[in-house]
Amino acid sequence: MGTFGNEKHKIMQGDALEMLNFVEDESVDLIFADPPYNIGKNFSGHLDKWSSEEAYLNWCYQWLDLCIKKLKPNGSFYVMTATQFMPYFDIYLRNKLTILSRLVWYYDSSGVQAKKYYGSMYEPILYCVKDKNNYTFNTNDILVEAKTGAKRKLIDYRKAVPTVYNAEKVPGNVWEFARVRYRMDEYENHPTQKPIALLDRIIKASSNVGDLVMDPFSGTFTTCFVAKELDRRCIGIELQDEYVKIGLRRLQLATEFKGEKLEKEIRTFETEKLAITMNSL
Repeated sequence: MGTFGNEKHKIMQGDALEMLNFVEDESVDLIFADPPYNIGKNFSGHLDKWSSEEAYLNWCYQWLDLCIKKLKPNGSFYVMTATQFMPYFDIYLRNKLTILSRLVWYYDSSGVQAKKYYGSMYEPILYCVKDKNNYTFNTNDILVEAKTGAKRKLIDYRKAVPTVYNAEKVPGNVWEFARVRYRMDEYENHPTQKPIALLDRIIKASSNVGDLVMDPFSGTFTTCFVAKELDRRCIGIELQDEYVKIGLRRLQLATEFKGEKLEKEIRTFETEKLAITMNSL
């Protein structure tokens, strides 16, 4: 347990409910929260499973309230959970914040899918703000191609002067980003790693250079990694040593942890490539 890093980029190791109390109230510009989903994932020996759904939701309501306290009056809050629990989050948060968008992160999955029902191919994200009249949203930083204008060149005849549709637009609420796969460069040893592209859009949209971004369940520290790359300040909270080590390495805050040299884990196919290269010499 402890704190690592500096004033710009900080890792706080410990239980989120405890460590959030050490973050100054109304000091954070943007929070991205990707908690355990209560679906039985194995996080380095720690099972993501509560004794009941009620126990899980009661725990979630505690950290949700703490996160709201830490947000600045003009702050933004993106929060994820499993599809079966998001309705509870939605009802709970709509009385405390303004929910501007209900986002869907969609991805293809070539793995084994459900046989007797429709398998899940997305994860929900709530986008909330404290003040619906005062919040950061950098439209021009996240524009995507508008196919009607960019490719089809259709004309909008409803306007006084008929005009080709815009070639760019703000993304809608369905986002397609590939899941992080084992052979991808950004892969880290974690069961629910979120892609850099997802956090890049969120951080560009809802924060500015120098703003403070926080992730209370940092995992592979993608939120903090992207925040640093985009010249934001960051706080990442994480309980487990294995993931703190990833954060320290990705954020370049330390070269060792508890006497262990911090190096990215070599994957099996990289070992095989190395062996082939050595044998050919």
